This record gives sequence, C-alpha cells and structure tokens, in this order.
Amino acid sequence: MDKKVVTRITIVSFIVGLMISIQYNTVKKPAERDTRDTWEIRQELSEEKKRHSQLLADILTLNEIVDVYENTATEDQGEILKSTVEELKLQAGLLEVTGPGLILTISPAIELIQSGFKIEPISPELLYRLLNEIYRFDGLYVEIDGQRVVHTTAIRDINGVTTVNGIPIRETNVEIRIITESFEKAEKLYSYLYASSFKDAFYIDNLNLEIGPAKKEITVSEFDGTLSNKYLFENKGE
Repeated sequence: MDKKVVTRITIVSFIVGLMISIQYNTVKKPAERDTRDTWEIRQELSEEKKRHSQLLADILTLNEIVDVYENTATEDQGEILKSTVEELKLQAGLLEVTGPGLILTISPAIELIQSGFKIEPISPELLYRLLNEIYRFDGLYVEIDGQRVVHTTAIRDINGVTTVNGIPIRETNVEIRIITESFEKAEKLYSYLYASSFKDAFYIDNLNLEIGPAKKEITVSEFDGTLSNKYLFENKGE
C-alpha cells in the first residue's frame, strides 16, 4: 500500500478516535449543574441588585460633589472640602458616631458552665459570619468589645485568642454595638437576628447571644488605629 495512503488513514483514524474519546468523556462527565432552587437564585439576584443600587447612589453622590466644586467660588471651596473630609472620616470610621441601633452581648451560658462545660473562646468564624449578616441587614457602624470595625478590620485567631484589629477581645461578656440608618432599620435588624439561628450557634460553644431591643440612640467609638493605604498618595506638587 502506498506510504501516503497509510499516513492519511493513520491521521484520519487518530482524529476519529480523538472525537470519540471527547464525546465519551462528555457523556461520562456531564457539566456541573446549578443545583440552587429558584428562591436561592432570587436571593442572590436581590443582593446583586442592592450592590448595583448602592454603586449608583455612590456615583450620584460623587457627581453632586463635583458639581458643587465646579459651581462654587474659589474662596468657598475650602469649607466644602472640609465638609467632604469630615464625611469621608465618618465613612472610614475615624469619628465617633451616635445614632439609632442595638447592642448585642455574648456571655457564658451559666447553666452549661455549672454543669461542667468549659468556656470556649468566641469563634472568629462565627463572629465574622455574624458581622456579615449585620452588614447585610443595613448595619452601618459596628464596634466589637471597644474595637471599631472598619474596612481594614481583621477578625482572627492568634495563638488561640480571638482578635479584632489585632487586639484580643475578652472571652466572655463581649459587647457588640451596631448603628443603623434609622430606628426602623434597627428594629428590622433586631427582628432578623432574634429569629435567626445565631443564638443556637453561640449556644453550641457554651455561650449566650443576648440581642438587645432597638434603641433610638447609642454611641460607637472611633477607630484608634492607623488605616493602611495602598493606592492613594499625597500630591506635594512640583
């Protein structure tokens, strides 16, 4: 048989074999399906829409600030700049804040301790999950055991001790202060936390999570550390 014909048959056989192999693997290992139900997908879509709305609101606010600068006399721009700086400090957590909110307290479950159960340190994972839910339900400013939570805050286990901003928190009687945008949102957050499974989750660790009622005025302290910054720098001019 001609050598060229043998070569062609070999190539064609290789391609056919490769295609059969791919088809077999596709049938044997179908693409992973999305097993979420409709409600879970709707919840995720709702969260994405909230983020989208917040980004649009932030863009609108920044555009309004730019318009104010452009339409204000030069001599008055200093006051506007000072006001903007104060607002940014507030958002960054560098100022003490007073407003509506609620107070949570984590303490030992006395009945379990009296039965011989050991007091366990507050789990960083559980504390972090609680913090995420607080923010998801409109918590604006949070303080944990005297430590203000900011965008650089880390909740970690360091040598068996739970820390916030690198500072160890107490094992028991930890107070969490939360400020919301309005008293109505504080009531909504209280209702959600009270009906959630967080109380059971803390009880498993021999701890009680006490959820105080919404208050019209509580105070959250300012962040007393140094904020790290990777992207902004001071323009000192030429």
